[in-house]
Amino acid sequence: MTRSEFAVEKMDCAAEERLVRLALEDRDGIARLAFDLTRRRLTVWHEGDPAPIKAALDGLRLGARLERSGEEHGAPAAPSDVAEGRTLRVLLAINAVMFAVEVVAGWLADSTGLLADSLDMFADAAVYGLALYAVGRAPALKIRSARASGGLQLALALGAFAEVARRALAGSAPEPPAMIGVGLLALAANVSCLRLVARHRHAGAHMKASYIFSANDVLANLGVMAAGGLVALTGSPLPDLVIGSLIAALVLAGAVRILRLR
Repeated sequence: MTRSEFAVEKMDCAAEERLVRLALEDRDGIARLAFDLTRRRLTVWHEGDPAPIKAALDGLRLGARLERSGEEHGAPAAPSDVAEGRTLRVLLAINAVMFAVEVVAGWLADSTGLLADSLDMFADAAVYGLALYAVGRAPALKIRSARASGGLQLALALGAFAEVARRALAGSAPEPPAMIGVGLLALAANVSCLRLVARHRHAGAHMKASYIFSANDVLANLGVMAAGGLVALTGSPLPDLVIGSLIAALVLAGAVRILRLR
């Protein structure tokens, strides 16, 4: 088995990773791909000469160059199903608890932002449950699991938009201290989730979906806290409605990305 490492200059997001997967995954002789988007690195375990792989990458025009290539004894280590399962159980528990906290706090504080974020937490808990079901199963089932979680998140995003519209018409009076305090608690929970799932994000579509959701959650929590500060400063519910809409849009974008996973 040969291990080849490529620097890919323009591979810095999920869209480029998907292009590379489409170009390489179904080729004969390729055993495994590993991506490091932060460092723009691709590692390929394969049989034979790396030249055909380099040619395929050149066709994508992403600025790929071969860094090193050499023989490696044995097949690439498979991701640990036991470790994945343990991580997903922790993530499921954290998100289920935070969903309950945020939905109650959002209702009592009359905050669209917190309610939208609680729906996001509920979607995540479902995602981790589906991913847990997919651990150790066939790749095709993992992809179906990821897509099912994306479909659920799509439905919840539309529900969040509907709640924002209802509150915009009926009126609301969000409470800034609750928004900031609960947002900070949710941020701590989601940073913990992101750190846990980051080490498994290349293990398959089901784990990649989990990573995308956790990253989205961190951005949403920061937005809720910022909106709470603006509500306190202006006395207007508008920042809360805006952040509720933005979180719904973030949830929707995440759903679309998950539904496109291969």
